[in-house]
Parts: sequence; structure tokens; C-alpha cells
Amino acid sequence: MPRMPVLFIGHGAPLLATDQERGAELRALGPKLPSARAVLMISAHWTTQGAALSLGPLEQQPLIYDFSGFPEELYRVKYPAPGGGVIAAEVSAALGVDELAAAGGSRVAVRTTQRGLDHGSWTPLVHLLPQANVPVLQLSLPIDWSGTRWLALGRALAPLRDAGVLIVGSGNITHNLREVDRRPGAAPPAWAAEFDEWTSATLNGFRMDHLVDYKNQAPALRTNHPTEEHWAPLIVAAGAASETRPSVSYPVSGWEFGSLSRRSVLFS
Repeated sequence: MPRMPVLFIGHGAPLLATDQERGAELRALGPKLPSARAVLMISAHWTTQGAALSLGPLEQQPLIYDFSGFPEELYRVKYPAPGGGVIAAEVSAALGVDELAAAGGSRVAVRTTQRGLDHGSWTPLVHLLPQANVPVLQLSLPIDWSGTRWLALGRALAPLRDAGVLIVGSGNITHNLREVDRRPGAAPPAWAAEFDEWTSATLNGFRMDHLVDYKNQAPALRTNHPTEEHWAPLIVAAGAASETRPSVSYPVSGWEFGSLSRRSVLFS
């Protein structure tokens, strides 16, 4: 089985699921990926705190429509992928490595749950893997960890790539909902464009030291990320790709609502 690539997807607004134009790049990317045995998602929309991480669903469960005020058709979207119980034991074992405990000073505990997939997971997957025939397991995002430990989390998960697991982080490289501009064709403000450019330059050079030191290195951090749950999945994905310096490409780029970067990253 070939080593799987790693993805970070800028999922943007939930309307991605029903927007055929915005989903086109992901639909084009899906057939180019090696066939996955399962998908492991790390989404901005499932966060936990402390040294206990959660995995789910083990069996197929209803989707979580964790948003409000959107058109009715969005609440009718289904994504009946099998649950990820087939890889739950392997993921739990990966999270038990000593290096991950050393990075945070405590051993990680893993819980399983039948929680369904949140929109950070299913809205891109309906385009990326539209047949919904690949098991999907979601790992909670430890939001109180540091950049260094998020990278260590990704590195702990990296061996799963050799077992046919596609690791996908889902968030946004820029994400400040107070600063969105809903006018059609709104241009990104300078603070968002500069942050997006810094991120791509850091990834192109694979400067993991700069990526985990984003609080000191990144321009206008708090304007782009008042909170960090949409940023952290990128660091986890980069960690999963960092055993060897990967090829970095951007299957999706551009903007929505002015300041939300749609940039997605393929590490292969």
C-alpha cells in the first residue's frame, strides 16, 4: 500500500457542501489521491482540553449540523460514510507514543464516542470523496495545547499513512468572522493577505520552527485568528507530513467573504 499524502482543507462556510463551483477543486483532487483505507479528520469544530482526546464515530452516525441560519437544503445533505472503528485501535496506539507524552509532560488518554461528524469534516468530504464509501474517524482537537505539541501530535499520527489512512486537517488559514465582507468579489484586506502569504512561504520552505512559533513569527495573528481552533489543524497536518520533507502544493486557493482564505494544502 503506498504511503498516503496528508491534507489540510480550508473548509470556509458550511455552504461549501452545496456549492458545486466552490467544491470543484476538491472534486478534481479526490480521484488523484491514492485509494484510502480510512480517513482520519481533525476539525476545528471538535475541540477538547487536557490530556484526554476523543475519537468517533466508530459506526455510522447522523451528521452534526452545527450551524444555524443557512438555507434548508444544507440541512438535508447526507454523507453516510462508514464509521471509523476499523482504525480506532491503531489511532489510539499511535497516540500512546512516548514522544507525544514528552512534548506535553503527560500521557494522552483516548476515549471513544459515537459523536457524528461535524461540518468541518463532512462539508469538504462530500466533494473530496463523494461516494461516501471510505470509513471516517474524527479525532478531537486539543485546543489548549501549544504549536509544538500540535506538531508532535501530527508526527505521532504519521505512521498511519503507511497503513492506508488519509490524515486530513480542516480549518482555515485566516478566520475572523467579525471581519468578513459579504459583498460579491470583496478583496482580501492586507492583514489577511499578508498572513496567507506568510503561511505559504513558511510551508514552501518547510520551516516547522517558524510554523510552531507562529505567535512570534506570523503577521497580525490576533486579527486573523482571535481564537486558534481553525489554525491548529494545519500544524497537526504539517506534523504528520514532517518525517521527510514533503512536496507542498495548493489544490485550492482564493478567498471568500473577503478575508477567509480558501487555501488548502497537499503534503505528498
